[in-house]
Amino acid sequence: MFDLSGRLALVTGSSAGIGYALAKGLAGAGARVVLNGRDTARLNAAAARLHEEGATVHFAAFDVTSSAEVEAGIAHIEQEFGPIDILVNNAGMQRRAPLDQFSREDWDTVMTTNVDSVFVVGQAVAKRMIPRGKGKIINVCSVQSELGRPNIAAYTASKGAVKMLTKGMAIDWGQHGIQVNGLGPGYFKTELTKALVDDAAFSNWLIGRTPSRRWGEVEDLVGAAIFLSSAASDFVNGHVLYVDGGITTSL
Repeated sequence: MFDLSGRLALVTGSSAGIGYALAKGLAGAGARVVLNGRDTARLNAAAARLHEEGATVHFAAFDVTSSAEVEAGIAHIEQEFGPIDILVNNAGMQRRAPLDQFSREDWDTVMTTNVDSVFVVGQAVAKRMIPRGKGKIINVCSVQSELGRPNIAAYTASKGAVKMLTKGMAIDWGQHGIQVNGLGPGYFKTELTKALVDDAAFSNWLIGRTPSRRWGEVEDLVGAAIFLSSAASDFVNGHVLYVDGGITTSL
């Protein structure tokens, strides 16, 4: 039920961090994976690491915020590697500042990267899944799809939008045999959160705030991603699965 053998999975923003961990996890369940990002050198290095571990891996460098690059990139993947069975919309970014000091440029950057890319890539892939009558799309949401924090209002707004876009995709595309769900990470140790991990005051606050009493490790996300990619979730649609140690359950 959880076997992904023979499936092709595209994971955006997957040269490092959560995206890389998800790609590695899907490969471990049998999927062939396609890594995506803008930096060809980083993608090549990530693909080489996965290949050394026995994964069947390819990569495709394109900007997920560009409609033209996305369309060309998806067409290339399907022509060269086969039909995309699983899409993980993971690409995202963060900008921090008090909202009254937040620039319009940073606002547009956050929204374009975190929300527009999900629409652009999701639509390009779904148009190809629809005639096939099947497919799995996972949009990476966040605990900030539900909860706010100081100085990240734009990010919170973007991840709230991704949650609702996930539901909209499920409504429109569910009739075509496509399941669209969200994966909502809590606070995870990655290179992007190292400063927070190393901040003793913040880290102690977070651990005390989280029922599981620890930071997440990227490997904690793999099981949920495999579930949402597999036949085990064939009647799960429009759901956001939070992998957060319980932080969204507790005040």
